[in-house]
Amino acid sequence: MPPDAATVTVDAVLIGRNEGARLAAALAALEGQVRRVVYVDSGSTDGSVELARAARAEVVALDMGRPFTAARARNAGMAALDPAPEFVLFLDGDCALREGFVATALAAFAEHPRAVVVCGRRRERHPEASVWNRLADDEWNTPVGPARACGGDALMRYAAVKAAGGYRDDLIAGEEPELCLRLIRAGGEVWRVDAEMTWHDAGLLRFGQWWRRMVRTGHAFAEGASLHGGAPERHWLHETRRALAWGVALPVVAVVAGLVSPWGWLLLAAYPAQVLRLALRDGGGRLAWERAVHAVIGRFAEAQGALGFYLSRLRGRRVRLIEYR
Repeated sequence: MPPDAATVTVDAVLIGRNEGARLAAALAALEGQVRRVVYVDSGSTDGSVELARAARAEVVALDMGRPFTAARARNAGMAALDPAPEFVLFLDGDCALREGFVATALAAFAEHPRAVVVCGRRRERHPEASVWNRLADDEWNTPVGPARACGGDALMRYAAVKAAGGYRDDLIAGEEPELCLRLIRAGGEVWRVDAEMTWHDAGLLRFGQWWRRMVRTGHAFAEGASLHGGAPERHWLHETRRALAWGVALPVVAVVAGLVSPWGWLLLAAYPAQVLRLALRDGGGRLAWERAVHAVIGRFAEAQGALGFYLSRLRGRRVRLIEYR
């Protein structure tokens, strides 16, 4: 019989800042599903700390005198888990756990003894609210089975994460795939199960929010490639090169070629051609066209994030990326 939350210890680390109603929903969903909840607050001014304490969560106030990263918040939450649990559930403050996921994930751990991370299907609460929410919901629909990474919400073996040194505190974004890479290197496995895991509230209602999110993605690609871009993983090397090719190299070459000859401007036709190719590849439906258009536009935002990372390296100081809300 597979283990469940009644026979093993499962604690939750929930991180957030000014999440308001989303935090209330996240805390309520955790009741009865885990042994204890540690909420790590990153300088909230909306009463989040009081809300968490009223929900009987243990609160850790992150030192905001140091640069904030979600990775640092998660590590602070892990450090507060004493005595240590067998499993730790990581959640962001805009995610609410679905009923039954913990039991399903524990069964997956029993079925796959080398598994150190188990995640499921994250869904957007309001995919109908905007094209960007709809694209986020589509993004969360990753293949079931062995995986290379998880997102911010996942159940993990505490001892394995501790042995790996936890998350990298200095990563502004992309800290979860980076941790998964190190866990896999150590002999562990990451599994995505066919089960509802969380409701997520991205709140992407404006183009600018989506753009800033893609800038963060590009930054994560470049930083991940700088850390682990070599063989065998070649972590995010392709994604970084793709962003720079479409978002920097092709526009520069097209402008130079266009100044030399009017025919040079035809190089810009590669963008609508790429939209067409991607949309038809994915079936040509409404979502396929939305995904294709934003994939091509998003290369410019990713390139901005990647260039920001490289410029920060040259200057010898970290770049500050704003949140997308």
